[in-house]
Amino acid sequence: MRRKDALRLHEEIMLLALRDREGTVVSGTMYNFAVGGAVLAELMMEKRIEVEAVRKKKFARVLSPAPLGDPLLDECLAKIAGAKRRGELRTWVGKFAQAKGLKHRVAQGLAGRGILRVDESKVLGIFTRKIYPEVDPGPERGIVERLRRAIFQDGGEVDPRTAVLLSLAKSADLLKLVFDRKELKGRKERIARVVNGELTGKATQEAIQAMQAAVMVAVIIPAAAAASS
Repeated sequence: MRRKDALRLHEEIMLLALRDREGTVVSGTMYNFAVGGAVLAELMMEKRIEVEAVRKKKFARVLSPAPLGDPLLDECLAKIAGAKRRGELRTWVGKFAQAKGLKHRVAQGLAGRGILRVDESKVLGIFTRKIYPEVDPGPERGIVERLRRAIFQDGGEVDPRTAVLLSLAKSADLLKLVFDRKELKGRKERIARVVNGELTGKATQEAIQAMQAAVMVAVIIPAAAAASS
């Protein structure tokens, strides 16, 4: 069961993606799509939406529009509930991933919890940008330790939230930021079992598979469009 003061999945993804001292996002990752996937995964795990499969397509079906008390989640839920036409999971992941100010909204929420600090830095000595250095490393250490146990310890079930987090982090290429690549390579089979939902319950397995597919497709489409332009 999730504690009331526990971080949401999209907040955990942001902590993994940000450089601790610099407060900037590490380049070469698709963290924003992982954040978009995390939002949908949270809504699924909180039983606000479910996956509705129609032929080979997977849509988001609203079970309850009741707010959760998280501004970003509630806004995204309202968008799904208020849409004139139902959207596929990959569509919503893409929309949420490219939402204006997404990084700043999540990071500022973490700053409000005292985990990050809102600061500014100069780019090329001209442009000013907001950065979010880490001031309380405890929460991120806890996240990394959960992932470490899931990846490097054999046997036993992996708790649902950690399994979904691992799936999202892997899809967005964030694992390399916190673990040695060679060590990860040696644990491919274990990671695959967690990501495929083999070590969790059926409901979590559905969430993992749906999010993994949605995130990967949402990432591929804009990348392919950019390559062809």
